[in-house]
Amino acid sequence: MNTARIGTIALCSVLLACQGDKGAQSGDLFPVSRGKAAASSRPARIDSVVPVAHVPTPDTLRGLYVNRWAALGSKLDRLIDVARKTEINALVIDVKDDRGFVLYRSRVPLAREIGADTADGHWMSRSKLRAVLDTMTANGIYPIARIVVAKDPLLAQKRLDLAIKRKSDLKPWLDKNGHPWLDPHQRVVWQYAADLAREAYEVGFSEVQFDYVRFPDEKRLINETVYPLANGRTRAQVIRDQLGFLRKALKPQGIRVTADVFGLTATDTSDMGIGQRWEMFVDQVDVVLPMIYPSHFARGTYKLRNPNAHPYQTIDHALKDAIARSDSIPNAALIIPWYQDFTLGAPRYEAAQIRAQKKAGYDNGFQSWILWNPKSNYTLAALEPQL
Repeated sequence: MNTARIGTIALCSVLLACQGDKGAQSGDLFPVSRGKAAASSRPARIDSVVPVAHVPTPDTLRGLYVNRWAALGSKLDRLIDVARKTEINALVIDVKDDRGFVLYRSRVPLAREIGADTADGHWMSRSKLRAVLDTMTANGIYPIARIVVAKDPLLAQKRLDLAIKRKSDLKPWLDKNGHPWLDPHQRVVWQYAADLAREAYEVGFSEVQFDYVRFPDEKRLINETVYPLANGRTRAQVIRDQLGFLRKALKPQGIRVTADVFGLTATDTSDMGIGQRWEMFVDQVDVVLPMIYPSHFARGTYKLRNPNAHPYQTIDHALKDAIARSDSIPNAALIIPWYQDFTLGAPRYEAAQIRAQKKAGYDNGFQSWILWNPKSNYTLAALEPQL
């Protein structure tokens, strides 16, 4: 890990500190107008902020996912300590999670309008956010802002016009858990993600990672829903168009745009019903991160009776397919795989299974990776000492 201290963000810290802090449930990160602003597909007008230093992108990136609750509690400090002592040099932190909740008080008008930064009564105070990012910067730990796009029940409930609609009555379509989804055709949805991404970068995150850049993964969706804004486009074309929009919107700031995709997209030649087809998205972002979790592959995939029981072989097959699919695409994105550090079915995933996934990546030329555990509880025995 690069432990060189990168420029101090003293000026920004002083200015924020002068505004005072009232703990984790008070205080705005930025000054913002209190007036209600209607959402539009145009960029939000956001007050300028004091420039901050960003941690340079590491040549070899090895990261851990940090969910919103972990970020708000003491677990984040422990994970930063893990990064100090092991090969980990990046943390992917929920800035907007799959409930639609934003990590800190936002100055993005739509986030303020729907209460995305206060909806559950918890948010990160400005002093803690500044301390977290300054600590990561000082230790050369690369901070990545994860922003969930289409799975945002909070926005879908507050703005019914943005939700996927049922054919039968044009009311919001609900997934198997009873939650509405945002319609990926709606440009406002992606502009909101771009505005949050720009804000995250300005406060000190070095990179933005977009997740749920897709349609819901339920087979009944096709027969039950209607999309007035499709204009003849396929689902895959819609996702391609919107990812291209994000990249173009964030290019002036020099923000690296990355996207999480289903692990099976590297092998399946269709869009899997979710709008993710490898050749259609791989040249629209800077980095694509296939979520290659062996537990998520059906029995018989790659001729493996139980892919979950064969982590090396599953990762090996998927990455070989990803390489082959990208080879023919000009300007294809860099590939950084997600690996599984959780148990879902037999066998129990421990250090041996995690190391097997890492080895499959190394054997295929992938030195970078990120581990996923939904609770942000990681198997430290699977990590090597500091790079």
